[in-house]
Amino acid sequence: MKQIVLALATVVTLFACNSNSTDTAAAVEKAKKETIDSINAINVAKQQVIDSINTIHHSAHKSQRIESPERNSYAAPNTVAADNTPAAAPAPAPAPQKKKGWSHTAKGAVVGAGAGAITGAIVNPDHVKGAAIGAIIGAGVGAGTGAIVDHSKKKKAARQ
Repeated sequence: MKQIVLALATVVTLFACNSNSTDTAAAVEKAKKETIDSINAINVAKQQVIDSINTIHHSAHKSQRIESPERNSYAAPNTVAADNTPAAAPAPAPAPQKKKGWSHTAKGAVVGAGAGAITGAIVNPDHVKGAAIGAIIGAGVGAGTGAIVDHSKKKKAARQ
């Protein structure tokens, strides 16, 4: 039984202590947003060129017969309205929602519960009772520590 509890606590500790993943995820999301923004800027520039070409074409052929859209080879699809005026540029795509991970309070509670359960099972002669008490105390201490970290991160974010 000790080996199972020890293995479970080790696995929980290893997965819960991966705080680098949030930094990496934030960097990946930032890079994705910058890429999407640059693509949208390029699309806007292309749309402006098409609109200016259509405006020139429209003013040059104002007195002549208006060409049908099928013969207009340089215009992209859906860029000219029915009255042959340039259409508005498309709206930029909304940024993808950032996935929320575990808070430091939750991570601290899980890690504290695991560490407390292991310590309580080792120290107390009644291993089950010791593990239960250790898990409760460890979860409380871990959640408290995580709450302090969360509070300091919120303060730091508010300053920036």
